[in-house]
Amino acid sequence: MTVELQPGKPQEPGGRVPGGRQPEPGPPRSPRAWWRRPAVHTGVAGAVLGYLLGHLLGNFIAHGYSQVQNSGQNDYAIVLGYVLGTVGWLAGLGVFNDLLRQLAGRPVHAAEEAGDSSSGLARYFRYSLDHKVVGLQYLVGMIGYFLTGGLLAMAIRTELLSPSTHVFSSAAYTEIVGEHGTMMMMMLSSIILGPLGNYLMPLMIGSKRMAFPRIEALSFWLTPAAYLILLSGLMFGGFPFGWTGYAPLSVEATQGADAYAVAFGVMGISLILLGFNIIVTIVCYRAPGMRWSRLPIFVWAILTTSFLMVLAAPVLVGGMYMMITDRTVQTAFFTSDLGGSSYLWENLFWFFGHPEVYILALPGFGIVCEILPVFCRKPLFGYRIAAAGMVGVTLLSFFVWQHHLFDSGINPDMRPVFMLTTELISIPTGFIFLVALGTFWKAKIRFSVPMLFALGFYFNFLIGGISGVFLSDVPADTTEHGTFFVMAHFHYTIMGGLVFAFMGGLYYWLPKMMGIELNQKLGKIHFWTMFVFFNSTFLPLFAVGMAGQPRRVYTYARSLETLNDWVSISAFLLGGSILVFVINFVWSTVIARVPAPGNPWRSRGLEWQIPSPPPPGNFTVVPVVLSGPYEYGVAGAPPVADLDPPLGVISRDSLGDAAEQVEV
Repeated sequence: MTVELQPGKPQEPGGRVPGGRQPEPGPPRSPRAWWRRPAVHTGVAGAVLGYLLGHLLGNFIAHGYSQVQNSGQNDYAIVLGYVLGTVGWLAGLGVFNDLLRQLAGRPVHAAEEAGDSSSGLARYFRYSLDHKVVGLQYLVGMIGYFLTGGLLAMAIRTELLSPSTHVFSSAAYTEIVGEHGTMMMMMLSSIILGPLGNYLMPLMIGSKRMAFPRIEALSFWLTPAAYLILLSGLMFGGFPFGWTGYAPLSVEATQGADAYAVAFGVMGISLILLGFNIIVTIVCYRAPGMRWSRLPIFVWAILTTSFLMVLAAPVLVGGMYMMITDRTVQTAFFTSDLGGSSYLWENLFWFFGHPEVYILALPGFGIVCEILPVFCRKPLFGYRIAAAGMVGVTLLSFFVWQHHLFDSGINPDMRPVFMLTTELISIPTGFIFLVALGTFWKAKIRFSVPMLFALGFYFNFLIGGISGVFLSDVPADTTEHGTFFVMAHFHYTIMGGLVFAFMGGLYYWLPKMMGIELNQKLGKIHFWTMFVFFNSTFLPLFAVGMAGQPRRVYTYARSLETLNDWVSISAFLLGGSILVFVINFVWSTVIARVPAPGNPWRSRGLEWQIPSPPPPGNFTVVPVVLSGPYEYGVAGAPPVADLDPPLGVISRDSLGDAAEQVEV
């Protein structure tokens, strides 16, 4: 990628010089003690006070309702406690401080407008407006949510070691399955867009910041609230309907279902805010010369994913609101006896739920397509085809949701339509596979750790895609619906795809994000153990499903015990491979802290041409992009150079009259 330097101009959308009102500098203020500054501790205090207030208000509203008195279940208190607790959490973090200042006619100081002025670890526990801080907050949060879901998976496989000797009761097992599925599908919806999208996308398009820093920070701080609300459902009996929330069971369930509905709704709001902010930033804040045809393929992936979030997540939030009102104020959206329909919930949920699959998959495609040209040392084959494939997947993902309803009693005439649309979506997905094959052709591949995870992604996703063709066929789906075959397919596409891509992205970009190098030997041990034990865990589940073992049931036929034992032991070893990553992450980032080279992979990407980690404001001069990021081995393209000093601190004076352009 070739850029020209324009020193002295601040960065605004499209490279324009900013105009309009500037934040008032205000008088210098003495720093307050840490316990007086809004942070996690004040957020917790606000959450506790908000929950208590909501609980008291709910008890007051429910007083005298015969239904509440007879059932002994006060959903009003739980729901209002969660809602006001979330508001209190945000208020304690200082989310509303600037808004209240403006309403009171007080100026917002320049330091606050630009971002959190604190340094060190303290800034990661505050409501920061720096997109790099928010990205690392997302990173730690998502790893924590993923490990929680993984521990719940270990509990599931422990129970399935025997069909007759039980560790948990049937009710407890169902609660664990529901918590695991919801944790993985709900909390990890932003596993790539949250940490990597927020941190890297402004760097990759040449922007100093996100379009709406406060919305960006808010989208993250909603996720811990959703996480804690979801886990608290275990104290109220959990929810017995898995992660899909099917009515009427979800309407009739105990108070644990309130945690499911509110947590999913809060996470849905986070997805909408995150997607909206990313779209505006990419459309309006690209550096001069960053045309659509020069956009990094990872940015294309998160742009299309953001459209899915903005268009699909409101349907989810609306469905959760309808569920809550059915459970509290006796509406009847999903109760057939009162004129509602449980099919309405299925359609609302899966209208979000299947685009959700691609909310998870598309960023993974973007990561591996970003990695391939760097380690193949050749241009990305079919760049426009890859971008078109992502756009095609985005469009078609809204026309396939009813393949989840093939066995629900829908109009049989609709089944061929959705069977066709489901199989059609494999065409744009195939485009992305063809791009990979074309990039591999005659390439001199470097098998570094990020490249290994990219190759593992393609292998796993291929198995997931092929098995998905069976489930798109009505007769085959009728046979395998509700069995472990579906679960194996799902894990191959999501964990085998998304998680492998996420790990590859971490090994590739953490040297940029934190300025340190992950241990490559431990990284290769992590990859090979994770790849082998992942396939050893989920490949046999296709056979288990074909033999008829149903999902979400804690007992099974004695003849399937050997296969289940194999799967459980493999799952424990798979968990051990994730532990290798955790050890590597902690060792490299906390203990060893080996400084990473400025551009360890010799990438042409714009994000690699500034110091690691990036300085405040990202770019001290405005880059003007003159070419694309994948010109490896192209005739006439200058060789990749390690800039010293990096682009972020170069000026025309230091380059001299002969150096008007810098090849990056």
